[in-house]
Amino acid sequence: MPELVLPFEPIEITETHEEMLAGGLFAMLSEELQEAAKKQSFLLEYLHMIPIEEIGVPRYFETLARSLSDEKNPNIIYPTQGGIFIHIYPMPHNDRHLYIPVEPNLTINMDAIIPRIEEALLDYTKEFDSLENEDAMKQAFITVLDKICKVKKNGSRPKTQETPKAPGSNGSAAGNGGVAGKLTGLFSRTNGGGSKIELTADELNAVKYLIVREKVGVGLLDPLLGDIYVEDVSCSGVGQIFIEHKIFKSVITAVNIPNMEELDDFAKRMSERMKRPVTLNDPIQDATLPDGSRINIVYGEDVSRRGTNFTIRRAMGTPTSIMDIVGFGTMTYQMAAYMSLVLEEDMNTFVAGETASGKTTTINALTVFMSPTNKIVSIEDTPELVIPHTNWLREVSKESKDGKGAQVGMFDLLRAALRQRPNMIIIGEIRGAEGLIAFQAMQTGHGVMATFHAASVEKLIQRLTGDPINVPKNYIDCLNCILIQSAVKLPNGKLARRVLSISEIIGYDSVSQSFSFIHSFMWNPAKDEFEFPGHMNSYLLEEKIAPKRGLPPEKKRNIYNELNRRARILERLHKEKGVSDFYELLTVLSAARKEGVF
Repeated sequence: MPELVLPFEPIEITETHEEMLAGGLFAMLSEELQEAAKKQSFLLEYLHMIPIEEIGVPRYFETLARSLSDEKNPNIIYPTQGGIFIHIYPMPHNDRHLYIPVEPNLTINMDAIIPRIEEALLDYTKEFDSLENEDAMKQAFITVLDKICKVKKNGSRPKTQETPKAPGSNGSAAGNGGVAGKLTGLFSRTNGGGSKIELTADELNAVKYLIVREKVGVGLLDPLLGDIYVEDVSCSGVGQIFIEHKIFKSVITAVNIPNMEELDDFAKRMSERMKRPVTLNDPIQDATLPDGSRINIVYGEDVSRRGTNFTIRRAMGTPTSIMDIVGFGTMTYQMAAYMSLVLEEDMNTFVAGETASGKTTTINALTVFMSPTNKIVSIEDTPELVIPHTNWLREVSKESKDGKGAQVGMFDLLRAALRQRPNMIIIGEIRGAEGLIAFQAMQTGHGVMATFHAASVEKLIQRLTGDPINVPKNYIDCLNCILIQSAVKLPNGKLARRVLSISEIIGYDSVSQSFSFIHSFMWNPAKDEFEFPGHMNSYLLEEKIAPKRGLPPEKKRNIYNELNRRARILERLHKEKGVSDFYELLTVLSAARKEGVF
């Protein structure tokens, strides 16, 4: 199983909880960190374990600002979902920062407790058989644990502790064992004559957390998936797990898989729980975790020289809003206003870019600009899109396993969507023959939006018109707008995501066999600024959108006034009114549409 390996020799804790609260270290903490440590005793104990004299007192943040990415050696603690904390530990001699999950079981030795808990749970297996909902399973385990455990009277942390293990010693610093002392008198007889496991309040809290994490969640990966700042989780083989962090970018975690046997076992367990088991005959699987995160598993050394590996694209809870995307510098308010006009009029739009360029994040954010009365059908291999409209049909492809059951592919779903009379069809990603059906849908008047793997407009057209998609060249001008996004290096050396261009397809010349398009917006990499070459020169705004909005030919350039007005509205909502949440923005824009001001 994965284990937690700390980068330091944990300091032995000899004080009681009350003594730690009255101690000198507690007085050194910020008020915010003191409050958090009072509420969660395991955080206070962890702070007493770390080498404060070497790294200094960690700073505490409820939320992380983007400016923290500038710090060379951050020493930061912040909370995640479920009452867990993350310590970004300074590693001055390493290219990456270290990410340490601080959990309730970290400072408690679970080796003597968990086997007895597991044995006691066997008597309650029938209570879990019929449960499939994750929340129901969590509650069922907590209820059963309350039945089989009791809190010691006057129970407190033992004064004498086991010496914890650090990297390089014969054991991990905190795997199943943690760093606390061994327990004695684990069982006691209750007045009712039944045998209950007697624990301190902290131990019971740790047991509940650990059992739910292992039985319902995905073990030590749970804290990573519960962190809103984590984008991707990557296991490249035996060793430590890597993550992509929204603030601190590529980070190495203290979560470690010690050997190939345990890595294979962990991957098989995960795949079986997703009902997509990996085997030597079927070594590659894509699946969706219970929280909606997308996982790809490659199993065994036959297809991967470093052995089993997996990558998890973490599901975002509340989608990133277009306001946040503008705040990140990915695009401008004017570009967002342009896209609002494009999508409000159901123009066919592709969001393209390389892997991890933020395509899905952007397409989700842009959906708030679609008319709230639209009927929308989304089609995906793995569900990642979040459409805020009430009339939304979410279609997901289905694979056939071992020739059993029907297979429903993207092509089948798209063909079926044409009969459902949608205003807009959103395709998670176009890869194959479904691309031709998408263009046929465009020709019949359906709006189509999709993500696509391509680094430029030229490459996008090449892929569309070549194998295996094979869209006829004279169909390409059905596509109105192409947004190209990429992860780039800024002039100051930082990595960021930027919209490289927003382009308009004008047409195809069959004589010269060439495509004509113009860039409405372009990113200037030297200055990290956006230019608007489409100002007073936009084919899409003047020839497509202006007529749809009732502007006569002689007044078609008034559309630029509307564009600038919308940009000002979005900027005021964001900067002056503080509107940034995805659903809050949707509510505000819906009200603004009813009033005729947006």
